Amino acid sequence: MTTPLLTLESGDRLTREEFEYRYAQCPHINKAELINGVVFVASPVRVRNHAQPHSNILGWLFHYSIEFSGFMVCDNATVRLDNQNEVQPDVLLRLEESVGGQSRISADDYIEGAPELVIEIASSSAAYDLHDKKDLYCRFGVKEYLVWVVSEQTFCWYHREQGSYVQQQPDREGVLRSQAFAGLWLNLPALLQGDMKRVMLTLQQGLASPEGQRFAEALKQQSQ
Repeated sequence: MTTPLLTLESGDRLTREEFEYRYAQCPHINKAELINGVVFVASPVRVRNHAQPHSNILGWLFHYSIEFSGFMVCDNATVRLDNQNEVQPDVLLRLEESVGGQSRISADDYIEGAPELVIEIASSSAAYDLHDKKDLYCRFGVKEYLVWVVSEQTFCWYHREQGSYVQQQPDREGVLRSQAFAGLWLNLPALLQGDMKRVMLTLQQGLASPEGQRFAEALKQQSQ
C-alpha cells in the first residue's frame, strides 16, 4: 500500500508537531509559519520588494548588535511560541538568557519563546504581518515589532506598552528611536530612499549617545 504524500498548504489546520513534520517533508518550501493553528506558506521572494530591503534592515540591526554583550541577531530563524504557533520572522533580535532574555535555544537548535524585537518585510498593508502576526507577537510579549511595507513606502515601528502595541512616530529629523534598546536609531527618510550610508551614520550617532553608552555598559556588567 502506498503511503500518501504529506503536503503543507496555506489554510491547513495543524498542531505544531504535525506542522514541523510536514515542513521537513517539503524541502521545496522555503518559508512556512503556523499562526493560531493555521498554516501560512510564503510566496516566492521578489528582489526589490523583499530581498534587498531585507538585507538592508538586517545589516542595520547586525551592526547595532555587535556593540553589545549578549545579543543575537537571526535571519529567518524558526521561533516556537506554543503548540499552535511557530513563526519564522524575517529578522529578529534576542537577548541571551545570561542578560535577562525571555527566549532560549532548544536542544534541537530552535528558538523557544518570544524574542525581544522582530522585523518583517510585508508585501502590502493588507498582509498578515500587520494583522494576525502583529496580534500574535504582542500577545507573546515581543517588545518591539517593526514592519516595512516596501511597495507602499511605509514603515511601522511598534513598542509594547501595557499589553498593547503603540506605534512610534519619528522626530522632526525623521529618526525613530527604540524604546527597549537604547541607541538603536533609524533614519527613516534615508532608509526609504535606499541611502544606507546615512542610515548607518544615524545608527552610529545613536550608539555614541549617552543613553547608548550607558546601555552598553549595563549589559557588559550584567554579562560578567
